[in-house]
Formats: sequence, structure tokens, C-alpha cells
Amino acid sequence: TAMFRKLLLLRRIEELAAKAYTQRKILGFCHLYIGQEAIAVGCAEATRKSDYWIAAYRDHAHAIAKGMPARAMMAELFGKETGCSKGYGGSMHMFDAEARFMGGYGIVGGQVPLANGIGWALKQGETDDVCLCFFGDGAANQGVFFEALCLAQLYKLPVVFICENNYYAMGTPLSRQSAVTDMSVRSLGVGMARDRFEGFDSEIVRERVGRAVEYARGGNGPVFLEIITYRYRGHSMSDPAKYRPEGELEEKKLSDPILITQQRLQKDFGVDDDAIEALKKDVETECQDAWDFAAQSADP
Repeated sequence: TAMFRKLLLLRRIEELAAKAYTQRKILGFCHLYIGQEAIAVGCAEATRKSDYWIAAYRDHAHAIAKGMPARAMMAELFGKETGCSKGYGGSMHMFDAEARFMGGYGIVGGQVPLANGIGWALKQGETDDVCLCFFGDGAANQGVFFEALCLAQLYKLPVVFICENNYYAMGTPLSRQSAVTDMSVRSLGVGMARDRFEGFDSEIVRERVGRAVEYARGGNGPVFLEIITYRYRGHSMSDPAKYRPEGELEEKKLSDPILITQQRLQKDFGVDDDAIEALKKDVETECQDAWDFAAQSADP
């Protein structure tokens, strides 16, 4: 139930972020993670608190999954001094050194070489911690991405590169941006270990990411993971997402991470409807508390 609660938390906090954006409580860009939650939750289960994460601009859920309080995340979205970046970073620049979440980054692919820096520091220090680096399918076409993979493999850095392939770089489908649609094969050019799987079930994500993490933790070098996923909303709040083929979204929602986990809890573990509703109410209370905290906090 802990993983299910976290899935619910990430979904609900993003729904409230969408609501706040329409009310102009959140300004600037706002990229939501709705539909992709199983990846962040599974990765949190597969790593230690002492491991490092670094992400792109769609970073709200990663930050919370890594350990950032919902209050700090929502206050940052609201641009308040109680936010994780004291209100100056906003949606794309969540950061929490204590949780070892090393930031969201607005430049496409900009975080990928930074993960190498973290990996280099970890390798030089007396630790077996690893760094998880999250990016999208669009970032896998950036020049700096290939340079980073080359160096990570050359120096056997303890980094797990995770391409969250939601099939759209902004509004451009994967088939129109890359001749190769299996993004994981890009690792072969530098001799890097790889894996590719669907990321709708948080338990599968936990298992497969866990294997990659242990490989990197053991000093074997980096791993490239392509995790297939899907976002239910547009690229950002300003994107109406009219480029999707008819019926695609409805089809993908049949693999909703929350639906998959709820059905498993009910079928395999006998969790009843009352317990599910209690979890949802508990999450609603936490998310509303984060909203209220953000709304009442002072400007920077």
C-alpha cells in the first residue's frame, strides 16, 4: 500500500498544480507528470536515500518521490519563499540537497552531462552510491546526450541513465524525430549495458531499475534504460495536445499505473474498497495541506 499511496500522492499533487495554474497561482511553464507516476515510484523503491537523482523540467513527481515534502514542492510552484528553491526556481527547477535531488533543468538534455559530474564525484569518494538521470525521448537526440554517454562508459561512472519515452517530444511523435524508435540501442555505440521495458507497473519498474542500480553500484559502469510510458496531459499546461491520434489516450489509460496497482491490491492482497478510500482521503488531506501552506506563505 505504500507504493499505491505514493502513486496517488503524485497524481493528486499534479492535478492540484493544474488547477492552480488555471487560477494563475502558478506562472511560467508547468509540465505535468500525470500518467508516468509508476516510474518515479518504482525508482524510489529501487534506490537508497543516499543515492542521487537529477531530472529534466518535468520534475515535480521526481522531487516528491525522492523525499521532498509536498509543501516545499507546492510552495515552489507558487513562487513562495518557503519553496524548495525559495520561490526563485519555479516548476522547472526543484532542488533538495538534503533529499539528494539535484534539480530539474529547463535546457533539453542539459542535466545528462551533469549526472556524469555526480557520478565522477561518487566514484572518487569512498561510497557505492549511484546517480539516476531522468530525461525524455526528445533529449536523447541532443548532441550533449551522446557526449555524456561516451564519457560515462569510458570512465565507468555509477550512473543509470533513464529515458522516459512518452512518445512525444513536445508535439512531435517519436517516429517523426528519430529513425531509430528503440532508443535503448543508442547505448550500443559506446558499449553501455541497456534494458528496455514498459513502465506502467511500479513493481516491474522497481525490479528492472533495481537490477540496473545494483550493476552500477557494483562498479560495473553505467546503464541505459528506456522505460516506455505515456503522459495524459499536454507537453506543458499551454499545450492542448491535439496532435494525438484519435483514441490513443483512451487506450493508454487502460494501463494507468494507479489502476494496475489498485487491482493488484484488491485481487492479490484482499485490500477492500474502504481501505482504498481511506488512502485516497489521506492523500487528499496531505495535498490540500500543501496547497494551503503554499497559498499562505510569503513572497520571496
